[in-house]
Amino acid sequence: MNHPDNNSHSPIAPAEIGDHVYRAMVGAIRDYAVIFLDPEGFVRSWNTGAHLLTGYDSSEILGRHISIFYPPDAIARSLPSHVLVESIRLGSFEDEGWRLKKDGSRFWANVIFTAVHSDDGKLIGHSKVTRDLTDRRQSEESVRLSEERFRSLVEGVTDYAIFMLDPTGVVTTWNAGAKRLKGYDESEIIGAHFSKFYPPDALQRGLPERELKGATLEGRYEDEGWRLRRDGSRFWANVILTAIRDRSGTLMGFSKITRDLTERRKHEEELELSEKRFRLLVEGVTEYAIIMLDSDGYVSSWNAGAERIKGYQSDEIIGKHLSRFYPSEDVVANKPWRQLATARETGRATDEGWRVRKDGSLFWAHAILTTLHDNEGHIYGFAKVTQDLTQRRDAENLAETAQRMHEFIAMLAHELRNPLAPIRNAIALMGRRGLGDPTFESMRQMIDRQSALLTRLLDELLDVNRIARGEFVIDRQSMDLLEVVARAREASGPLIGARDHKLHLSVPAGPIAVSGDLLRLTQALVNLLNNAAKYTPPGGNIWLTVRVDGSEAQIIVEDDGQGIPEDKLEQVFNLFMQVEPNSGSALGGLGVGLALVRRIVDLHGGSVRARGRGERQGTIFTLKLPLGAGALESVATTQTSDSALPVRRVLIVDDNKDAADSMNLLVRSLGQDTRVAYDGPSALIAAKTFKPELVFLDIGMPHMSGYQVAKQIRSGGSHGNPTLVAITGWGQEADRHRALAAGFNHHFVKPISEANIRKLLSGKRLEDGG
Repeated sequence: MNHPDNNSHSPIAPAEIGDHVYRAMVGAIRDYAVIFLDPEGFVRSWNTGAHLLTGYDSSEILGRHISIFYPPDAIARSLPSHVLVESIRLGSFEDEGWRLKKDGSRFWANVIFTAVHSDDGKLIGHSKVTRDLTDRRQSEESVRLSEERFRSLVEGVTDYAIFMLDPTGVVTTWNAGAKRLKGYDESEIIGAHFSKFYPPDALQRGLPERELKGATLEGRYEDEGWRLRRDGSRFWANVILTAIRDRSGTLMGFSKITRDLTERRKHEEELELSEKRFRLLVEGVTEYAIIMLDSDGYVSSWNAGAERIKGYQSDEIIGKHLSRFYPSEDVVANKPWRQLATARETGRATDEGWRVRKDGSLFWAHAILTTLHDNEGHIYGFAKVTQDLTQRRDAENLAETAQRMHEFIAMLAHELRNPLAPIRNAIALMGRRGLGDPTFESMRQMIDRQSALLTRLLDELLDVNRIARGEFVIDRQSMDLLEVVARAREASGPLIGARDHKLHLSVPAGPIAVSGDLLRLTQALVNLLNNAAKYTPPGGNIWLTVRVDGSEAQIIVEDDGQGIPEDKLEQVFNLFMQVEPNSGSALGGLGVGLALVRRIVDLHGGSVRARGRGERQGTIFTLKLPLGAGALESVATTQTSDSALPVRRVLIVDDNKDAADSMNLLVRSLGQDTRVAYDGPSALIAAKTFKPELVFLDIGMPHMSGYQVAKQIRSGGSHGNPTLVAITGWGQEADRHRALAAGFNHHFVKPISEANIRKLLSGKRLEDGG
């Protein structure tokens, strides 16, 4: 039997196949519409593929002109005639475009026309082969639309410079963000090398080439540094360069995304400068050993004072435990660890005793150990301030030294505010109800004066800390300087009255417009008046004069007290400076009041100076401020009577029971409907049931802070929408912002005054913080 491959067949000539065979073959094709047209374009043959593609039967289409397959816009452009002409002229013509089916729907067609001639060269018609490429067309259209959308998205971005580079670094695309950020129009930069954006020092270091090389090798390169705009100015940029490759891995170019981080850079530099100033302040102090410990008591920082007092260089002691500074008997008695435990439990541990230097010698130390907390309230370490009191162990010098040491412990101010709040509340309540007995009333007034003085000293401590950190700022507004005078007289009245001074006042009749911070200017004038009262013997005179001289306002505070030596007139404005602090005619103080006066006046663009009136004849302080313009802010100073106060539902929340109860008694004495809660969960329950209109809320509560309580009240409709007032010992600007962010309407440091409580109840305008 022969294998089929071995069978031989003679080739069949086309003439032997016959025309009917070709017709049958063409007619059976299903994937292509194969038709024959006469020279004028009328259909003369129709196959199965044409029927499947267009929907026409041969009986419906034979004899019809090919224009039946073209949409109106193509017919308006004479496309059917054009393709026939081109088929004749070129012999073959290929076209793609929309065509119509019998049902009127469109499909995307690839069409090839071929002119057919007889043996003698006469045109006898056209063959037309059509393929349906609708799916391919839709896919291409989808890709095109996606690319257009992405291109529009990129080109419309204004916050980022997004552009493309070719493999050599030449710019090939440019978006709106690039134009805004760098200043170049598209026509100016496309075709230029991207090294144009780099300053000379970066070009010398070969940075552009290094970025291209890094992105080529690693696929991505990120950098931050200075870049240039069209006008030559610099900006701090974050740059991400990404290599773009095709499917075969060939490098096609790079995408480059640039962000302007100049403001962030500026903020970081300012923060770094602030931290550097504070670090230099601490490191430069030689009178105190100021060190930081980690949470286990190991040394993590070491200042010049610590080196001087204890004898160790920083590289010798960092990483060592603080027990190294204690005598052996204290170590055996576990005293260093007890100090750490006390600080953890109470926030602060104070101790005096013998300590050991590097050389083994002993010195008498006064040390304060204060816990440091993160934002979540967790202890992350300790600040330890130590002073060598070996030669100054008498009580008076110890008191002065301790007072100076406290300047570095801002925590002290916070710790003292908690007990001060109930004391001030109780004093205000006793004053309202009256004690009857003149002796008791005299003692109440004494406690009132002394607690007010302590409150002011705490405020000064915090202000010193703000100055050291560069955070002491003012809030300017157009105001009447006479309002400052009125407030300062009221605040200084108790001290001036207690020392039986005569205050001589001389002010103009009309308002004096200045641009300034009402609270800070009042603080400055109060400090000048109090300074005059402290250094003027009982029964002396104080003169307060206000006048306008040209473009500036002047406030002159004059006294006939002990005066200031000529060589100390400028030094009195330095921190911690006191002239004859032990003088019998002077009251105590921290020596920071006049330093705050100068800082406040400087921030207002003014000046303050002191001059003497003669030996033991007093001092003249002259404060000058530039006059302002604009409408004056009207600040009410009259006090609302109890009968005029609206009755409100007031919720008082504080984990310090004495503070909460004394505040409750004071607010209730003002005719208000009150409730008290001693923790966060109880406050939330009271807020739901009592529906308070006003909530006095402590911040530093255990388990659930005042911030958390405020956020829950603000997030739930069942608590109503009360006015939330933060009452706290934390008075930094960051604490105020955090309280407002948590939903508080106002932020006050303890103790809040009765005057501000009245304003809150009456809905009047008030300044936070007092």
